[in-house]
Amino acid sequence: MGPGEVAAILFGTFALLVVLRVPVAFALGLAVVPVFFIDPRLTPVLLMREMFKSYNSFVLLAVPFFLLAANLMNGAGITDRLIRLARAMVGHLPGGLGHVNVMVSMLFAGISGSSTADAAGIGSLLIPQMKKEGYDSSFAVAITACSSVMGVIIPPSILMVVWGGLMSVSIGGLFLAGILPGVLIAGSQMLTVYIYAKRRGYPVHVRSTLIGLLTATLSASLALMTPLIIVGGIVGGFFTPTEASVVAVLYSLILGVVVYRSVTLRALPGILYDSARFSAITLFCIGTASAFGWCLAYFKIPAALVAQIEALGLGITGTGIMCALAFLLIGMFIDAIPAIIILGTVLYPVTVHVGMHPIHFAIIGVMSLAFGLVTPPYGLCLLIAASIGKIRLVDAMRDVIVILLPMIAVLMFIILVPDAILALPRWIMPKFVQ
Repeated sequence: MGPGEVAAILFGTFALLVVLRVPVAFALGLAVVPVFFIDPRLTPVLLMREMFKSYNSFVLLAVPFFLLAANLMNGAGITDRLIRLARAMVGHLPGGLGHVNVMVSMLFAGISGSSTADAAGIGSLLIPQMKKEGYDSSFAVAITACSSVMGVIIPPSILMVVWGGLMSVSIGGLFLAGILPGVLIAGSQMLTVYIYAKRRGYPVHVRSTLIGLLTATLSASLALMTPLIIVGGIVGGFFTPTEASVVAVLYSLILGVVVYRSVTLRALPGILYDSARFSAITLFCIGTASAFGWCLAYFKIPAALVAQIEALGLGITGTGIMCALAFLLIGMFIDAIPAIIILGTVLYPVTVHVGMHPIHFAIIGVMSLAFGLVTPPYGLCLLIAASIGKIRLVDAMRDVIVILLPMIAVLMFIILVPDAILALPRWIMPKFVQ
């Protein structure tokens, strides 16, 4: 069989299974089985072998530990402290709670590395409060969902850890490259909130005093040290990403149990169970997606794609736009991690061929997949926010689209001006990022 026939079988079977509501993780594994039976050189045993090979990765150990750190931080009441700090910083602006929502998401992203933890933790506190103060339910849900995407863009990011481990890209370089896009997305969202507040007359809070700002900063200062410890430790070469994730867990544990005393020993088993359950789901997705990706590589489908795109004569910018569209599309239907394994590994040779920097490609991919968290039918962060706001998902779509448009403009800026995101990694890590 040629690459075209195999690709048709793989993606056709996968699409059919998804339509039949088979969970994506299982659909990815089952989609390769027909190919194994059709080709006499392959056996279904290879599916299990490739899955186990993908788990034999030191870097992937960081995934469950970062998830555990995020859950510990949530349990420790870190979100409340971050909300108080954000309110003191931007609560006096028109649409104060909307700005607080964005600012808290940006701060929490530097601690959790998970957008779903962001949407659930912050949404459960701010959406009811925004509705109480007169904000439209659709806007409260939309801004919570859209701001939560910063969780996987601002370092430390679980998606960047997976990407760097799979494609041998400097994870420290990815973390540094994610800072500017995260700040630009936050800025675009705050501008949107300002316009909404002026047009709809959303309330404004009293400006915080200097003493109030200092008190809130001191209250959240230990939590805000988390990204400095993780990113600084990796960039400075003190520990690997996996070791950094363990340090994050230990630091979160000390804050929750010893310093703040908001996490009791009785609550720890529940936090550990939830973290293990979500980690198992994520890692199972990685296993089946790796088997799917191996099948694509075995039949030289990426090479065939490179040849087809080469005939189009696309440069770095054209390839970047094409990759963004592909990631945006696939992110609407499946989770980001299997999308990275399937589509990222297929498109990577294409980007290398046109001379795109690996970090530039990674940031385009991560940002595009992050936006998929608020676009139906998958839109996991939007689903979480809508369930908290007690509205139908379709009722929030208009506001989501309005907030998403300037975020897409930020993505286009990253595609067109790669040196903007590469400047910080090149300055701080010149030996590793050329």
